[in-house]
Amino acid sequence: MIDRATWTFSVSGLVEHPFSLTWNEFVALPRKTVHCDIHCVTTWSRLDNDFEGVPVQDLLKRAGLRKEAKYCLVVAEQGFTSNLPLSDLDRPENLIALQWAGEALMPEHGGPARLLVPHLYFWKSAKWVRGFELLDEDLPGFWEQNGYHMRGDPWTEERYGGRGLTQHEINKFRNASKKIAK
Repeated sequence: MIDRATWTFSVSGLVEHPFSLTWNEFVALPRKTVHCDIHCVTTWSRLDNDFEGVPVQDLLKRAGLRKEAKYCLVVAEQGFTSNLPLSDLDRPENLIALQWAGEALMPEHGGPARLLVPHLYFWKSAKWVRGFELLDEDLPGFWEQNGYHMRGDPWTEERYGGRGLTQHEINKFRNASKKIAK
């Protein structure tokens, strides 16, 4: 279980105003509810979900994106990362979700906070999210380093990324991700 007394959410990298919020500061931010379907890369879908949380666009606006920011490495607990083009992250339906179906997110579903990017496969909606690192180049996250597609569009079945990465490439990306996740 994640200790909310030490939990923080940070936005850094290619932003004008990097910031970090405690749990209490984060949950005091304005929230909204998003009604959506979710799709898993393993071919299941769950229709008609209601998630409540902090709009991602509000967080990006607060940080002030620099013009060279084109990608985001989403940072989560235990060094887990997921990558997203900024065009997929900066959308009105995306949240840092705190609730599902009117209840606080359970730890097994990413609680206390998970990213919600409903138009992409659900692995892009990182569980136990802790922040965003805005980048000028796409850096593969955990699943992408292990063969998943760099984007993950369910409507075009972007499940797997084509050629496997070499061990050298995997080590390079893991080292870069670990530096950012710290």
